[in-house]
Amino acid sequence: MTTMYVCPADGTRSPVASLAWCCPVCRGPWDLDFEASAVPLKSLSSRVDSLWRYEEALPLAAPVTTLGEGRTPLVALTPSVAAKLDFLMPTLSFKDRGAVMLAELARRLGPERVIADSSGNAGTAIAAYCARAGLPCTVYVPEATSPKKTEQIRAHGARLERVPGDREATARAARAAADEPGTFYASHVHNPYFLHGTKTYVYELWEDLGGRLPETLVGPVGNGTLLLGAALAIAELSAHGLIGARPALIAVQAEAVSPLATAFRAGAEELLAPAGSAPTLAEGIAIPNPPRARQILRAVRASGGTFRTVTEDQLRAAQLDLASRGLFVESTAVACWAAVRDGTDGADGIHGADGTDGPDATDRAGRADGAGHTGLRTVVPLCGAGAKTGLAPAAGTGGANGTAGAGGPSGAGGRAGTGGPSAP
Repeated sequence: MTTMYVCPADGTRSPVASLAWCCPVCRGPWDLDFEASAVPLKSLSSRVDSLWRYEEALPLAAPVTTLGEGRTPLVALTPSVAAKLDFLMPTLSFKDRGAVMLAELARRLGPERVIADSSGNAGTAIAAYCARAGLPCTVYVPEATSPKKTEQIRAHGARLERVPGDREATARAARAAADEPGTFYASHVHNPYFLHGTKTYVYELWEDLGGRLPETLVGPVGNGTLLLGAALAIAELSAHGLIGARPALIAVQAEAVSPLATAFRAGAEELLAPAGSAPTLAEGIAIPNPPRARQILRAVRASGGTFRTVTEDQLRAAQLDLASRGLFVESTAVACWAAVRDGTDGADGIHGADGTDGPDATDRAGRADGAGHTGLRTVVPLCGAGAKTGLAPAAGTGGANGTAGAGGPSGAGGRAGTGGPSAP
């Protein structure tokens, strides 16, 4: 049977082999006409220790391009809040979950070239997995993308195209190139195979928690690829009777660029208007006009969840707090912890981070691995390594995009390496 893309807006269909990167009618992103089978929980322990163990739920099988991605640890931050350490992926970000799917699909389709666009992490992941697959790759990035991320892209042999302007300008340049014949556009936004990779984040939680999910899943949202993957997995697990109550989805945006949060609070089904570009430490989620906005808003509402926004000061404080707990992550990746660690409204079941006034020293000795998950209510993802950006500069001492300049801080304990920190 031919696998088909389907447009969620107008129902247009196209064979995956056609290399069509978007709906030809509305130019919107694709969904995938694919029905997952039930994953047998009791059989998983004997399977490969990567995300490919959930083979019944994946649209591809028997990969060549794998780097052992997935199966990241779950570590307690408080008695009721745990972090999933997706910055321990092969290219140091959660984007590997989706990138391996796109590269494996491209390898099977045999295009003349692969292109991608990114603010850094997705491009790095696509470059790495294309290298693994032996595919020529070009990655379009904003001209202000951090040196450490562009160095990583080049190291994998990809051609780098710097685009003047913001993230939206980069996307436009890549989409123009994607229309050239023989091109596979490895878009983490438009191609649904990416979402079928990121959904394994939730399958891993389900397995590690013994066949259940926490009450609340918190996710950073720019283009929404992790949140939409999570919603997809939750729907599949529920449809097969493998979970009871569905978790609420808490979507987090930077206050500086928060078009989805604004639309959600207004009760809108679409963006009210694209957000203006603004500097923020959480540059990886600073997306003014996400193409899957309608789907993101619908997924959060259907789950009974909400949106939260975080300030630059909250991002700085959260990064330092995580580093003090032994977890050095990039400034975009701290957004979810920033959103819940000092919460007080309780509307979504998150009071402080753990139902009190906030974490204390005794929380830091807790663990969420093994079988002791009974008190776990909330999971936050830590999506990218601090080595990619360094420590965020103090207010007034560096750029708001996370760069601190050659003389700025180099990371917690100097762990960012040489060359200075870089934007997410």
